[in-house]
Amino acid sequence: MFSDDTFKNIRVYWLAFVAYWGIILFGYDTGIAGGVVSQPYFETSFGLVNANGSINKSKDTEVSSNVVSVLQAGAFFGALGSAPISAWVGRKFTLIGFAIIFSIGAILTTVAGGSRGIAYIYGGRVISGVGIGGISAVAPAYVSECSPKNVRGRITGCFQIMVAIGVMISYFINLGVGLHMANSPKVWRIPFGLQLVPTGIMCLGLLTVKESPRWLASKGYVAEGIANLAYLRREPYDSDEVRREFAEIEAAIREEREARQGLGLKEAFFGKGNFIRFVIAFMIFMLQQWSGQNSVGYYAPQIFTSIGYSGTTNSLLASGIYGIVKVVASTIFVFFFVETLGRKISLFISAIGMGIAFFIIGAILKTHPVVAHLPGHAAPPPAPSSKGMAAMLYIYVCFYSMGWGPLPWVYVSDIFPYTDSPLRIGYFVVAKVTPTLETDLGFKLFMMFATINIGGMAVFSLLLPETKGRSLEEMDIIFGSVSAESRKAFIERALEHKEKASEHYINYKETASEQSLDRKV
Repeated sequence: MFSDDTFKNIRVYWLAFVAYWGIILFGYDTGIAGGVVSQPYFETSFGLVNANGSINKSKDTEVSSNVVSVLQAGAFFGALGSAPISAWVGRKFTLIGFAIIFSIGAILTTVAGGSRGIAYIYGGRVISGVGIGGISAVAPAYVSECSPKNVRGRITGCFQIMVAIGVMISYFINLGVGLHMANSPKVWRIPFGLQLVPTGIMCLGLLTVKESPRWLASKGYVAEGIANLAYLRREPYDSDEVRREFAEIEAAIREEREARQGLGLKEAFFGKGNFIRFVIAFMIFMLQQWSGQNSVGYYAPQIFTSIGYSGTTNSLLASGIYGIVKVVASTIFVFFFVETLGRKISLFISAIGMGIAFFIIGAILKTHPVVAHLPGHAAPPPAPSSKGMAAMLYIYVCFYSMGWGPLPWVYVSDIFPYTDSPLRIGYFVVAKVTPTLETDLGFKLFMMFATINIGGMAVFSLLLPETKGRSLEEMDIIFGSVSAESRKAFIERALEHKEKASEHYINYKETASEQSLDRKV
């Protein structure tokens, strides 16, 4: 797990750790809402209970789906706007800007209640969604651009670990307030207010890291770009390794600019090597959303209730255990297997395992229907069949965490940055329809996801080109945007410019030193 490369790339790991606090926030924010809206005090405070004390099922379903899904609606626009903004001001300041936007939404959701009704939560979730959409699009691309190719899969794959940690924390926060503050507005104010903690940590941490060398190169800041790359690689400024890598970056940027000249929007999407990447990015994320994991993640308490874990405490505790299993499984896969098994085989095994687990859950739920828990009575302990279905859900998330959890982010960051917007459409749809599907379909919901896992995701996995161990700049060759010979020529031209860049950097340092001496005098 820890090697010489780990310590050599310690600055890259630190950058990823800082940027991925925004991803912990992403996981926390997606996991917190389902537990909040299932709290009895929340349901009473926002008018989801009938006069006889029973839950107004249709209204409860509508509010649950709205509170969860409006975040994704806002995230779509945040992700859509993140690419041009980060291209303009850089990765670091884009992340800080979106964090500020997110914080405004978090404050609105926290102060909701009383005369400030559910509209404050809806509005706050939309604004927070804009922030989280931008953060979750820029952070993995930023980390990927700064990572060396031999560990890029592992570092980028940490995205899923951070998501899982955020979700797990959200489950236990909901469990804690449900046990100790069940009859207070704190059941939503504490969970929503704690969103500001990872936001603040990320913003402070970003002040300690460097801007992306690739972004600097794209803006013509060659000397600063080489200096940042040398800093991240812990190599001398004029080392051959740094010079070669920066030459590849410059070559890829020049080729991209030359290819864009005279091209319109149509050519940008359907040009040589581009269309297939758009299709892969769109499909891999859409399939991920319909794998079943987001339905379980958003509405874990409700899902566990549907398989027999009745009562708020039982369902939230089962959800917390689910979160722990997901974190452990994601960590083991990312640190030990992501750069060993490769992308294709991991995605294939993951899809088959998920599908089998869901088929078993659906079959048990069909043959052993859950008896509804009567309001006002103590929740019965889960039946053996319910425990069996919960065990299969835990096995399911292990398979998800070894493929279709972390690898879509890794794969798309490999081939094409900033493709998060289509993902957000899938997030919104899944989040919106899951409560209705869970109510109307019952066991058929799990059968549907199982069919998608095996019939769609496993087959799609086998069609993907392998990207393990390849640099970002090599992807243009893999997808036919440029020939290997042309790329080699571009690199040689770029290396010729390195001597000039070195001279610029030396002059820049000498000028800065002279100015410093003048000021002292």
